[in-house]
Amino acid sequence: MTKKLVFFWPSSGGVGGWRIMFWKFDLHTTSHIDTLLEREDVTLFELMEEEDILQECKANNRKLVEFLTRPHNMEALVTCITQEPSEDMDEKVRYKYPNISCEILTADVMHVNDALGEDEGLLSRLYGFLQNDSTLNPLLASFFSKVMGILINRKSEQIVDFLRKKDDFVALLLKHIGTSAIMDLLLRLLTCVEQPQLRQDVLNWLNEEKIIQRLIEMIRSSRDEDQHSNASQSLCDIIRLSREQMIQIQDSPEPDQLLATLEKQETIEQLLSNMFEDGERDESVIVNGIQVLLTLLETRRPRSDLGGMGGLFCNLDGQLDLCTPGLDHACSQVSTGTLQAIKSRLQDFHQLLLEPPKVSKIVTTWGFLDPPLGNTRVHVVKLVTSMLQVNNSEVNQELMQLNTLDTLLDLYFKYVWNNFLHLQVELCIGTALGNPPIEESAETPAENNLFQKCQLIHRVVSAWEENDKEQLEGGRRKGYMGHLTRIANAMVQNSENGPNHSLIAQLIKELPDEARERWDKFVLGSLSDTNKKNTVDLVNMRNLHSSSDDDDNDLKEFSFPQEAVLQQAFSDYQIQQMTSSFIDQFGFNDEEFAEQEESVNSAFERAANISFVFDANSDGVSICVVSCS
Repeated sequence: MTKKLVFFWPSSGGVGGWRIMFWKFDLHTTSHIDTLLEREDVTLFELMEEEDILQECKANNRKLVEFLTRPHNMEALVTCITQEPSEDMDEKVRYKYPNISCEILTADVMHVNDALGEDEGLLSRLYGFLQNDSTLNPLLASFFSKVMGILINRKSEQIVDFLRKKDDFVALLLKHIGTSAIMDLLLRLLTCVEQPQLRQDVLNWLNEEKIIQRLIEMIRSSRDEDQHSNASQSLCDIIRLSREQMIQIQDSPEPDQLLATLEKQETIEQLLSNMFEDGERDESVIVNGIQVLLTLLETRRPRSDLGGMGGLFCNLDGQLDLCTPGLDHACSQVSTGTLQAIKSRLQDFHQLLLEPPKVSKIVTTWGFLDPPLGNTRVHVVKLVTSMLQVNNSEVNQELMQLNTLDTLLDLYFKYVWNNFLHLQVELCIGTALGNPPIEESAETPAENNLFQKCQLIHRVVSAWEENDKEQLEGGRRKGYMGHLTRIANAMVQNSENGPNHSLIAQLIKELPDEARERWDKFVLGSLSDTNKKNTVDLVNMRNLHSSSDDDDNDLKEFSFPQEAVLQQAFSDYQIQQMTSSFIDQFGFNDEEFAEQEESVNSAFERAANISFVFDANSDGVSICVVSCS
């Protein structure tokens, strides 16, 4: 029997006025879809006009699911997401049915998944979307990718078998890789297959289809920028996903074939060849190619290599990363083939710093930039930083011979307001100073290069003095000063307790007397004052002291009597009794629920009958007495 609950409270209007609200329990509304399904001539599109069709579908409405899984209705749903709607339709509702069809097919309803995944005719109709010769509609492509994703996840074996029978599947994926949804489909194929053996079969199949080499071929000047970007992103995601999988399943009997192919020297050489082919300097090709190289070089250095940083180090975006204990070996390894391939092209990358692809001059709030730094040079600096973090002796030696660090410092002071560059140069110098000595080589070319050839101390102090002079004359503070402060602090810290502190201290000691005195004065004066300003206490610390400084005798024993707990229990008991009494006496049965005045008045009369008196001999009152005494 349905009950109704009445709530009442004094009205703000006049004395004796009351406001009343009735609440009916077990209120169920019948969906109009059920009514429509009673008709024999109801159509799929009539049902898709109903707002609650998705809710009913996800709730496994039996009649609705049976209707949707009829062959002609499933075919209509697939057609909606694979064929362009008529251009005569209003743009506001043009994609209404395709959108609803996609949501129905991806609602993760078992019977719908079975009806679609086990019908090869429907799968062929769905697959036909990829066989379009023209550029794919991005919205329909997203619907297609989403439906394929749920099928790959829920009907993995059937879908993988179906796709492997299609000789042109990989070719079609690459043909449409410029459409982001198709790139997502490739990643779904790599991530949504849960069975380990089946996933390994998929990796081996894609490797046999040479998908890595074919993606790299998309990154060349003859392709458009969307293809460059999505092919690069696909390669980066494959690298990260494969490495994550290797960490999670360390006892996997088979290596990841796609990652192994990507890390081969000949594969990287092909990518680099595409980036620098025929002397062309296409910014999109270079930037997207560098993104792949940066992902290959992503490492988390072991704790033992981090000096006083306690297991922390800055990544290329300036964030602190923590290398998980026990994963040091897996985190720190970079393919030798990758390093050798990049090392052979360091001269080309260095030349990009000097002669980047042409970029039109731009107007900024403080003047013209001609030429701007450009995205290419920012990415080259990221690559140099990443190569230094690997700390390979041959790579370090090559960079020092090219005098790359000096070139970076030139750019740092030239582009005063480019903080993207300033951050990368700061990380680059910090990495060079903090890299531990390499066991097989006693040489430390980076420190010698920075302090002798680059004259790092002279340039830091001179830039600081120039900034102070400009500010005294009413000028603006240089945009690189914050990063310059951190560079100077890194120099001081590494000279005192870094892994190369003795060498750095010796290099400073070998400076001319004037330069050394100038440095010491700067460290004790300007740098120290700036550090104090940057470390202002947020509160007055003088009145705060640690509890560890207290004498044990000063500590009092604080008792937490059981009575407090009992008192809370008794309060809960009171509320429970009042609530049950309230609901029982103020509810209406269906047959009593009417608007007659006497029915309402009787409820108010019953209000006076609620008992708020408790037996003095009851256990609850005894608890209250104990608690309050």
